[in-house]
Amino acid sequence: MKNYAEDFPVVSQYTYVNTAASGLLSESLYNWRQEHELDFLIKGSIFRESYPQFLEEIRKSVATFFKAESGNTVLVPNFSFGFNTFLSGLNGRQKVLLIEGDYPSVNWPVKARGYEFVTVEIDEHLEDNIEKAFKAEKPTMFAFSIVQYINGVKIDLKFINELKAKYPEVLFIADGTQYCGTESFDFSLSGIDILGASGYKWMLSGFGNGFLIFKDHLSSNIFKQSFKFEPHTEDFLQGKNHLTSHFEPGHHDSLNYGSLKFSIENQLNKAGAENIGKHLNELSVYAKDKFSNLKLLDNYVLNRKEHSTIFGLNVSKKGYNELRSRDVICSLRGGKLRVSFHLYNSKKDIDKITSILKNVK
Repeated sequence: MKNYAEDFPVVSQYTYVNTAASGLLSESLYNWRQEHELDFLIKGSIFRESYPQFLEEIRKSVATFFKAESGNTVLVPNFSFGFNTFLSGLNGRQKVLLIEGDYPSVNWPVKARGYEFVTVEIDEHLEDNIEKAFKAEKPTMFAFSIVQYINGVKIDLKFINELKAKYPEVLFIADGTQYCGTESFDFSLSGIDILGASGYKWMLSGFGNGFLIFKDHLSSNIFKQSFKFEPHTEDFLQGKNHLTSHFEPGHHDSLNYGSLKFSIENQLNKAGAENIGKHLNELSVYAKDKFSNLKLLDNYVLNRKEHSTIFGLNVSKKGYNELRSRDVICSLRGGKLRVSFHLYNSKKDIDKITSILKNVK
């Protein structure tokens, strides 16, 4: 992945292991954004005349990347907006299964709406905990992050497929913000009913863009009361379907959504999702071994077979300060020092981190 790393100027100045907080802006995307704004500068409203077609091209890029249908793909500013909008379109009460300590944008909207909810604990037996909760609690919805933002625990997607086969009536809603862009994923064959993500992390698309992808059966089961008001009659609203009418209201920033399309087609597709997955898996295995030797990982992380490239390390604030003083960009989350690796990282980055931390008491 060395050739791709050269397109990200930050990595020539820092050891950047903070994609879990923000993915990097590539130089090629920066150049595209400049050209895009120049077109708007010199064309004005003429620039926006092809806007509906451009949006459809973006939806197709997202859908193709995740092997989904563009007609069931909507563009949103971020996952939080999309998930809250979806919950607003549901009819009736819900009983929701959540993962304890999951990202606030997953858990908080469920709790804030007063839905009945139960949580499962994250440990080395996460999947067993989830299956037991399904049997005992009989939820109507399971909302979860594929990769946990604090400790990097990655849920077994084969398990999700098997669980959905056992409980087809339960809605499976996944936040892929810390996952999408890390490996090849076939939404059409997955057990997930709705996959959503913000694009500013592993999708390398900057802020202000994201998406939700739906399975066919859901498009006619949300916002049912609004069907009688469709279709729209204004010319500039033609082409909107039931999903886009609710999830894509108003006028969108083509710069932000166009950045998502550009990164998919010019970064992720060119590198290849399978190649990215292979590279990140190698980094994950290597980092887990190195951090394990320094006794920086919780036992439940050590005992799980598969892990993401996000690691929550049991390191003091002193260790964090020492890393920052040596130009290592990372985060503090949930009382842990969090490091995360993407296609612009290498084993040398992990070696530098462990070399510094082994000397910090």
